[in-house]
Amino acid sequence: MKFRRALFWDTDPRKLNARTHATYIIERIADFGTAAEIRWAIRQYGLRKFREVVRTSRAVDPMTRNLWHRVLSRKS
Repeated sequence: MKFRRALFWDTDPRKLNARTHATYIIERIADFGTAAEIRWAIRQYGLRKFREVVRTSRAVDPMTRNLWHRVLSRKS
């Protein structure tokens, strides 16, 4: 996927590797991603990995974490 510059304003999105930067990418997409980017992240990494990163990452905004907890608990 070609990442939006606005999503990764502090780094060059062309240098991101979907495998080695998975946590960083999920954090940004969970906080600031579009619906299409969220769907891509869940397809790319799986719901389990997406849920784990959102739940445990200190980089994810607490309000975002709460939103995802509510959304993902319905998908269980």
